[in-house]
Amino acid sequence: MNTEEPRWLDADESAAWLALHRILTRLPAALDADLQRHADLSFFEYQVLAGLSMNPDRKIRMSDLAEFSASSLSRLSHTARRLESKGWLYRVPDPTDGRYTLAVLTDAGWDKVVATAPGHVAEVRRLLIDALSKAQHKQLRQISERVNDAIGTEPCLGEHAKGPC
Repeated sequence: MNTEEPRWLDADESAAWLALHRILTRLPAALDADLQRHADLSFFEYQVLAGLSMNPDRKIRMSDLAEFSASSLSRLSHTARRLESKGWLYRVPDPTDGRYTLAVLTDAGWDKVVATAPGHVAEVRRLLIDALSKAQHKQLRQISERVNDAIGTEPCLGEHAKGPC
């Protein structure tokens, strides 16, 4: 049993935490509503399609895509089934290791991402980027990187992804 007194947040720490909590709740909801309204996609569905589109061969192991999209494999599988029914992706056994399943972005899925991305980027710009100065962009990136480092493993798009894993 731990008998140490908790390190309670002081007023400034509490205000910072509560402000971040509001962003973590409100920003994804706002992006989701915009994508639903303009592209008939949820924010999560768009993240799945965008994650596939960022891979040079437009395919990735489902387990890596789940990690990238910060979701469970179960949630991703349900979403992949919906996206498959729309013809935007399909799943096949990984030819290099049959224990894994690959998600593959179809040409129609690519077209959906290409059609949706400009409006999504405009909304990200409106809600976040344009609300901050260039110096704040750098601060936000640095803060985000430090928090992600404290959380642990960084999501990765697989061995063929651009950038560091």
